[in-house]
Amino acid sequence: MREAVIVEAVRTPIARGKPGVGDLTDFHATQLLALSYTELLKRAGLEMADVDYLAAGCVTQAGEQAGNIARNAWLTLGNDYSTGGTTLDNQCGSAQTANHVISALIGSGSVNIGIAAGVESMSRVGLGANVMNGPGYFVPENWPWDSTPDQFSSAQRIADNRGITREMADELAFNSQTRAKRAWEEGRFDREIFSVEAPILGDDGKPTGQTRTVNRDQGLRDTTLEGLASLNPVMEGQIHTPGNSSQISDGSAAVLWMTADEARARGLKPRARILADCVVGTDPYYLLDGPVDATAALLKKTGMTMADIDLVEVNEAFAAVVLSWASVYNADMDKVNVNGGAIALGHPVGSTGARLITTALHELERSDKNTALITMCCGSSVGTGTIIERI
Repeated sequence: MREAVIVEAVRTPIARGKPGVGDLTDFHATQLLALSYTELLKRAGLEMADVDYLAAGCVTQAGEQAGNIARNAWLTLGNDYSTGGTTLDNQCGSAQTANHVISALIGSGSVNIGIAAGVESMSRVGLGANVMNGPGYFVPENWPWDSTPDQFSSAQRIADNRGITREMADELAFNSQTRAKRAWEEGRFDREIFSVEAPILGDDGKPTGQTRTVNRDQGLRDTTLEGLASLNPVMEGQIHTPGNSSQISDGSAAVLWMTADEARARGLKPRARILADCVVGTDPYYLLDGPVDATAALLKKTGMTMADIDLVEVNEAFAAVVLSWASVYNADMDKVNVNGGAIALGHPVGSTGARLITTALHELERSDKNTALITMCCGSSVGTGTIIERI
C-alpha cells in the first residue's frame, strides 16, 4: 500500500460568527473555503489540474453551503473543472473525516494528490438551517436510550457522570484563553494562518469596495476566573456558560495530501502521516462523549499508550467534553490543547477537524515532537480520532 503524507496545512483566522460583527461575515461560504484552497496551491506551487480529488466537511449544508460546497468552492478559483469533490457531513468531525478519506484514497491508489478541507460560515448559515422540518432521525418506540437531548443538556449529563463542577469547567476555559493568548504573542500560529483581505459589504449587501485585513483569531478575550464565574449558565441549573463553551464562528482550513513519492518528485517535503484513524459510535445518552471511545479505539489499533503521545487536541465543544476525556485517561494537561482550543479560538464546526490537524502538525514541528492525537465529539453520537506522526 502506498504511503499517504501531508505536505501542507493551512487555515484562515477564525472569526466570530455573528453578522456585522465577525471579520469574515462578508465572504460567501464558497469564497471562504476557496481561500484555504488557494493558499494551499500557492504554498505547494501546484496548479488546479494537479489535484485529483477534494473532500471537504460542512455541517449545515443549506443555502449557500448546500449543493456540494467542496466542489463549488473549487470552481470559484478558475476555469479548470477537472478535479472531483465531495462534501461530507459527520457533524463536527466532518473535516477530520475528510482527512481520513483523502489519506485512504491516496493509500489505496485511487488518487495521487488530494485536499482534505472544511468550512463553516455560521454567521451566514446558522446551525439547524438544514433541519427546518424536524430532526433528521427516526426514534422508534423501543428506543433503548433516554431521548437524546440538546447539546447543552448532553454536556451536563457528561458533567454529572464524571463529577465535573462549574469551577472545573471555568478553570479549563480560563486556561484555554490564557494559552491562546500566549500562542499568539509567541507567534505560534504564524505559519498555519494566512492573512485575508475581507470584503466589506454595505447595508444593501453589495460590496463597498473597501476591505479589512484579517490576520488574527477573533475569539480571544481578556478573561479572569472571577469574570467567568459571574456568567449565567445557558440553561438554568447547568454548568456551561458562553464562557466555557465553544464559540459560534466562521472559518476554513485545508490539508494537502500526496503519495510520498509524488511529494519528493515535486521537491516537496513529506511532513506527517496518519498512524491510525477512526470514527466510532458512542452512547447517545451522553451524545458528546465520543473522544473517550475514539481514543480507546486508536490505542487498541496501534498498541500505543497515552505515554506515547506527545501532544493532544481534544476539541473544546464544551469544557465537560475535554474534562471527561482527561479524567478517563488521567491525562497530562500540559500536553492537551497547548495553544488553547475552541473556547478561545472558535469552532466553525465543519472546518474544525482540519483546523485541529493543521494546528497539531505545526505545533509538533515548532516543539520538535513526533506524535499527536486529535479527537472530537460529534452530533449523532460519534467520536472521531486521528493519530498523526511527523516524518
